[in-house]
Amino acid sequence: MGKIVKVFVAAMLLSLSMSASSQQVLDRVAVVVNEGVVLQSEVEQLLQQVKRGAQQKGTELPSDRVLRIQAMDRLILAELQLQMAQRMGITISDTQLQQALEAIAQDQNMSVDELRSTIEASGTNWENYRESIRKEMIITETQRATVRRRVYVSPQEIENLVNAMKEMTEQEVEYRLSHILVGFREGANADEVQSTRERAEKLLERLRNGADFSQAAITSSSGPRALEGGDLGWMNINAMPTLFADAVRDKGKGEFIGPLRSGVGFHILKVSDVRGIEQVQVDEVKARHILITPSIILSERKAQEKLAGIRESILAGEVEFADAAREHSADPGSAAMGGDLGWAEPNIYAEEFKRKVERLPIGELSEPFETQFGWHIVEVLDRRQLDATKRSQQNRAYQLLFSRKYQEELENWQQELRDQAYIETLIQ
Repeated sequence: MGKIVKVFVAAMLLSLSMSASSQQVLDRVAVVVNEGVVLQSEVEQLLQQVKRGAQQKGTELPSDRVLRIQAMDRLILAELQLQMAQRMGITISDTQLQQALEAIAQDQNMSVDELRSTIEASGTNWENYRESIRKEMIITETQRATVRRRVYVSPQEIENLVNAMKEMTEQEVEYRLSHILVGFREGANADEVQSTRERAEKLLERLRNGADFSQAAITSSSGPRALEGGDLGWMNINAMPTLFADAVRDKGKGEFIGPLRSGVGFHILKVSDVRGIEQVQVDEVKARHILITPSIILSERKAQEKLAGIRESILAGEVEFADAAREHSADPGSAAMGGDLGWAEPNIYAEEFKRKVERLPIGELSEPFETQFGWHIVEVLDRRQLDATKRSQQNRAYQLLFSRKYQEELENWQQELRDQAYIETLIQ
């Protein structure tokens, strides 16, 4: 009965997406995804974006039909994650979005107005661009909230990695990997798995005979970076999924690896490049903050205004920062310490807070800004750079192990979302 209802909904959505015969069709439903849809205009927009990127890089693309399948696949996954975000109540406010746009512009050494001009000059509507950034932020927060709970790093794993890192030379090898995933469905039987393996082996043979890896990834990969030609970027052995790390170790530039079987399919890797990296020192900041949390009786606007008033009182010398934090801050841990957060690496904080403490001049009190926890003002008291001590080695080991397991669990979670979803393609 549930499937019949969904088919009926799909038919209704399709009929509603088409105008009367005397009118022009404005948009169509391309795919039904549970109770949501992917529109044809979204597919076309992503196709144009990929084509512009490929043209700039000089990358040869496969046929539009193949590209459209990959684009719909990405949009389906995005829609599933956005539906999960809605169920979890995850949103990104206009203030958070504006802060993200300011950060994007700053990274490119331009203002937000200049960023807007650049985006519009490329043929992209500014409002569409803003909403695409909002969706990316929502999806990222949903992934963090869901996948983090699935990741456990034991003290013994940390200690083992710390010991292994001590044995590494100062010039540690870093690899740039390209990746293709030839996937099979969850619960696939032995014949399906064997068929998938054979397809992966034939693809690997074509690659070794000179086929273009980037085009093959766009055409054949089920991996998350398929539309980027499978490029996973630079990483060292410790940051890779365990399956990859064991196979990539000591491999040279240009070598192919695979097929490697995981729970979601068979992986093919290419070592696109290799380089040595020097040991990274640890940057820490000492900061203090005041947090005001919106509530039923305190709106977002009122929370921002209240914090702005506290900030003005501190700047005017009417109240000490520590006293204001003890009286007003909604962060009980730091409030008792006058808002003091102690020494910490910026990456432990929420993204908006991290950006603030990384860029704020020492001794300057920030304007109110928003994170998922509420509204903050922050002051950076000092900065320092440390050599790799035992503590920092443990922190780095944890981050590397967490990153490795996080990526593995993210792929598993995304595959589970697909397997459990109702998906019907209406337009090829």
